[in-house]
Amino acid sequence: MEIIWTSILSGKKTLKGTTSLWMFPVYGSVVLMEPIFVLFGGWPVFIRGTVYMLCIFVAEYVTGLSFNAAGVCPWDYSHAKLNIQGVIRLDYAPLWFGAGLFYEWVFGLISTIL
Repeated sequence: MEIIWTSILSGKKTLKGTTSLWMFPVYGSVVLMEPIFVLFGGWPVFIRGTVYMLCIFVAEYVTGLSFNAAGVCPWDYSHAKLNIQGVIRLDYAPLWFGAGLFYEWVFGLISTIL
């Protein structure tokens, strides 16, 4: 998803996207959200999406601060108007809302297959 996002934001016809190897464990950690998906599974979409969005923000914040402390953070949102310490962007809330619901759908699909 990140490569698609960065390729679209590049504004170039080549649609060249980028990522960092540091992001693989970050994205892999989405598996830790499975208990949250199960817990909130029957709740209304707005509540579920909001909970997932907040979880993603917390994970991004903690990860960003940790990466910054180690000097390896692959993103810097300090230029954005609605940033918090340069590691999260509040204007990304709708994206994280949707991403959380997408992850929920993927986990549901996988659980029915298995």
